[in-house]
Amino acid sequence: MASDKTLRGDAAETIKEAALRLFAERGIDGVTVRQIAEAAGQKNHAAVGYHFGSKHDLVRAVIVHGARLIDDLRCAMLDEAEVDDTLRTVTDVVRLLILSSLPPASPPWSDCYNRFVVMLQLANRALFMDALEGRWNAGYLRCLDHIRRLMPNVPAAVMNQRLLFLGAALGGVLASRERELADRSRSHPTWGDPETLDHAIRALSAMLTPGR
Repeated sequence: MASDKTLRGDAAETIKEAALRLFAERGIDGVTVRQIAEAAGQKNHAAVGYHFGSKHDLVRAVIVHGARLIDDLRCAMLDEAEVDDTLRTVTDVVRLLILSSLPPASPPWSDCYNRFVVMLQLANRALFMDALEGRWNAGYLRCLDHIRRLMPNVPAAVMNQRLLFLGAALGGVLASRERELADRSRSHPTWGDPETLDHAIRALSAMLTPGR
């Protein structure tokens, strides 16, 4: 028989998953605590407050959960690539950035998180950055360091601008992919093609290396 602690933990995870899906679809300001509780199958609408304290705290918990999944995967991929010396071009690094943004977790973390992050950063980037507390982005920063290493002749100010554009474009591509694939009512010739991500990788790489 499951313990009370296990049941509470399962309920909290279910609430986070329901919240992520709703936030990705409507934005955090377009979702109420009552709607989250109902989507999570909680008869008591006070369940969100019981497990997380407030909607604001729930948003922070969702941010951290997904960021940890991605950062853990990204750091593991980087560790392996650095040992094998396979990060030899900017395209290699961008490929790792994209593939590690697709954590092999079950939905909604694998098919909603990038949409959620893009919408949140447009509406409240300060909340997103504050929730991370300078953590769970170590892998992303390592990738940027590799890009700088591979392009030593680009002035720092120019490189910083290009990396800023890369981050925005990366989020946009991944969020668009999630949004399209979430529509089960039709086929998706572009995002259903396994070569599409490779085309996106090459396009994003070209943003960084236009004439160097």
